[in-house]
Amino acid sequence: MLGKIKDTADFLKSKIKNRPEVAVILGSGLGGFGNKIENAVKVKYQDIPNFPVSTVEGHSGQLVFGKLAGKNVVAMQGRFHYYEGYDMKEVTFPIRVMHFLGVKKLIVSNAAGGLNPDFKQGDMMIITDHINNFPEHPLRGKNFSELGVRFPDMSKVYNAEYIKIAEKIANDNGISVQKGIYIGSSGPTLETPAEYRLFRIFGADATGMSTVPEVIVAHHQGMKIFGMSVITNVSEPSDPEGETTHEEVQDVAGDVEPKMTKIIEGLIERM
Repeated sequence: MLGKIKDTADFLKSKIKNRPEVAVILGSGLGGFGNKIENAVKVKYQDIPNFPVSTVEGHSGQLVFGKLAGKNVVAMQGRFHYYEGYDMKEVTFPIRVMHFLGVKKLIVSNAAGGLNPDFKQGDMMIITDHINNFPEHPLRGKNFSELGVRFPDMSKVYNAEYIKIAEKIANDNGISVQKGIYIGSSGPTLETPAEYRLFRIFGADATGMSTVPEVIVAHHQGMKIFGMSVITNVSEPSDPEGETTHEEVQDVAGDVEPKMTKIIEGLIERM
């Protein structure tokens, strides 16, 4: 695995002039953020050695390198999910590659279902913590010391300074944001009413099928992390009209994208 990671990183280094210091992972409906990157160099996943290929509608499936807010950045337009059939090593492979490209800071975004009864469709939630409900752990197996320690502490994963900066940016621009805990599960089914209640008992405020594996691996490598969810649907267990479609998720995320872009761009500038 380590050899494949280094080979892929070397391939990407040959395509770019400047090494990225900040990486941004764009979730469902949020891929347009990449269009703001200046002097963009785009590399399709299918053209990158050892890279998986995104199969989810709404995910462009490319890396975008360039400048944003004065920083060298790389954006993932489309991510990989456990439910697509990939194992956790494949899901998190791009994060490993980013480490060898020189990335020190990671911003993750996602479309999530709202569990907190105070949340409404279209809210944005700054992630303060997460719950790993996936059946496979991304650090399972041989540990490579040049990537990180065998038993990483997970008590302070989401950077407190970045959270404060993002809150100030939102407040200065009249953007309402929530804060909360994200629970990640395998999918691809959305939650049953019973699972909805269970996740609330766990203490989760939003739920989705991504982010947690990527964050674990990024933290393992010592990256500073900021995460944000778009609450694309809120279905109370007793709501007979509470069914959700993927198209709805994309539409809501797309509507919120300009606000999230404003926050993320401002955060990158201040990192």
